[in-house]
Amino acid sequence: MLAPRRKGAVAAPTATEVVASHREADSGELYGITELCREFGISLRTIRFYEDKGLLAPRRVNGARVYTRRDRARLALILRSKAIGAPLAEIKHYLDLYGPHGEGRVQQLKFVLERTDAAIAALQVKREHIDATLAELRVINATVRKQLGAK
Repeated sequence: MLAPRRKGAVAAPTATEVVASHREADSGELYGITELCREFGISLRTIRFYEDKGLLAPRRVNGARVYTRRDRARLALILRSKAIGAPLAEIKHYLDLYGPHGEGRVQQLKFVLERTDAAIAALQVKREHIDATLAELRVINATVRKQLGAK
């Protein structure tokens, strides 16, 4: 944590300097918001939205957001989950299961198993309906073609 500024004291480092100092140590554990936006192809507004929803909680250095490796991993999971249609409330629940030190990993895996089983079953039913509709449309199409050919 940074000490408050005192008269004549050296200025506290900026977020960019903090990120750079961690990079120098080759830890690669801190990221700036623009860096994550570029990496994941998303806007600043998107990341701020996820913060507002409680999905991300970056550190602040002189008012600037500084993201840890854990924040980056959470963002990757959020985006992947959104891509397959998961609602934000479900994503938050999944992320919160993990816990501060990963103690909820088994609960996360069980949660994912339940959700993916349900999603696979629902998609299978949709596929069967689509296949039945396609078969019916093909019959109608063939019948109309025959009728047009007969005239």
